[in-house]
Amino acid sequence: MTQRAGDAIVRSLETHDIRRLYCVPGESYLTLLDALFDAQQIETIICRHESGAGFMALAEAKITGTPGVFAVSRGPGATNGAIALHVAEQDATPLICLIGQVSRREKGRGAFQEMDYHKFFGSVCKAVFEPDQADQVPEVFAQAFVIAQTGTPGPVVISLPEDMLGDVCNADIDPPMTLPKTDLPQKQQAELLKLLAVSQRPLIIAGNQMRPGRAKRALAEFAEHHQIPVACGWKAQDVFDNTHALYAGHIGFAAPPAQREILGKADLVIAMGTRLGDITSMNYTLLEAPNPKQPLVHVYNDTGPIDKVFKANLGIVCDPADLLESLNKDDVDAAVTPERAQWRAEIKTFVDGFMAFNSGVPEDGVDFGSVVTCLAGLTPPDTVVVTDSGNFSSWVHRYWRLGAQNTMLGAIGGAMGFGVPGAVAVSLAAPERCVVCVVGDGGMLMTGQELATAVRYGARPKIILSDNGIYGTIRTHQEKRFPNRVSGTDLTNPDFSQWAASFGVQVFTIELGDDVETKLQSALDHDGASFIHVKSSKEAISAFTTLSALRGR
Repeated sequence: MTQRAGDAIVRSLETHDIRRLYCVPGESYLTLLDALFDAQQIETIICRHESGAGFMALAEAKITGTPGVFAVSRGPGATNGAIALHVAEQDATPLICLIGQVSRREKGRGAFQEMDYHKFFGSVCKAVFEPDQADQVPEVFAQAFVIAQTGTPGPVVISLPEDMLGDVCNADIDPPMTLPKTDLPQKQQAELLKLLAVSQRPLIIAGNQMRPGRAKRALAEFAEHHQIPVACGWKAQDVFDNTHALYAGHIGFAAPPAQREILGKADLVIAMGTRLGDITSMNYTLLEAPNPKQPLVHVYNDTGPIDKVFKANLGIVCDPADLLESLNKDDVDAAVTPERAQWRAEIKTFVDGFMAFNSGVPEDGVDFGSVVTCLAGLTPPDTVVVTDSGNFSSWVHRYWRLGAQNTMLGAIGGAMGFGVPGAVAVSLAAPERCVVCVVGDGGMLMTGQELATAVRYGARPKIILSDNGIYGTIRTHQEKRFPNRVSGTDLTNPDFSQWAASFGVQVFTIELGDDVETKLQSALDHDGASFIHVKSSKEAISAFTTLSALRGR
């Protein structure tokens, strides 16, 4: 049977063990859609918006650790999908986007929906390919998968001229390339241990490269042996057991002064698997840029982030998990001095107090913190928590003590709309796990239509909506700078309970005075997708403050 370029794409994806391709169909890649009809292992997931398709592929990449793939049509489809590519770059997540392009004879003539994808995506993506010959397809796809996963992971775009997709491809399908691996630097391991031996208040900051199971285990073993507190970087709260005595908290937006003060006492910072951005460095205060006050050891599997913003005393380019496993094998006595024990106890006292929930019992709606704390106690220990972006997630980060088996996925890049499609994709990729999405009313109406995708493909996420009628994060900043001058942050919402029910999901509504635990348990017990509409307080605007407090200040 003749192999078209479209068929070669499908075979290349199958060779790389791709199980799902998320897309919104377009006439610019009809031949690829036709080839997917005969795919042996790839399920084509038809989404309701290109941003939803991109976020689903992004979430699958996060939960599996391998590239997610989505396809969009040219022009409007590509620009709608751009949000996922930007988040993939910000989040260091491998993602591959296939874009239908105008035909080769139309290129450069300003044809219908024509775009130059090299220019448009060049500053965001690690690579942009546009094969114009069918025989180039297998090689391009093999290269794309390597580029997306090596160094700092990130997005790759492959633009596919629509007429090329039907051409005969005589080239063999390239097998997956072996990903390059950096050798462990023995000398630098010794230098790290030497710095650690003289430190009284060491601190590990762990990023999302520590999410894979063996990385989490190696991190826990290393921290326990040397009795080093571990702070989890922005949106990487799940990489270290939050119930552990060494947990030093999650570093995010609105970090309280007490957390800044106590972590700032560190006399050695070991950054593991994080690029050390502005949020994780507490806006360059925990670590001052470019020269931190305390010694810095920066471990990352790419040279790019090391010394880019913060000058490291010791930069180690390798897989952090490999390094920790090697260090854990060495029978090195830990320098657990009384000062280090006191440092650990001081941090634990702060964390225990900070994560203890106390409801203010607002009168204008449900305190969303009470929902989150109840949810944390009802869900299985291996629950996947998917967060959208917004103030409502502050309750999750502050009050949900994620255990060693939990996974938390969110957009480091801060894009609203990741939550619902992300939860749908995780539920499809890991159907044996409970998947909980926490989302606000702003993000819900950006990509919430992917509830239709959940129902069609049998995904079973539990969607927890905080509906308080405002863009909460922006209102927080607005009230700080321009108190009582509300402009652009009030929302007029539909009845979300009726809206969600129209998709065919099971709906539960929680209002002020309701039995929160009973409603949540019923939603979790439902064998299918469920939607919990929480009519949240506007006054209790975040886990850190209230509207009244903001205005009073």
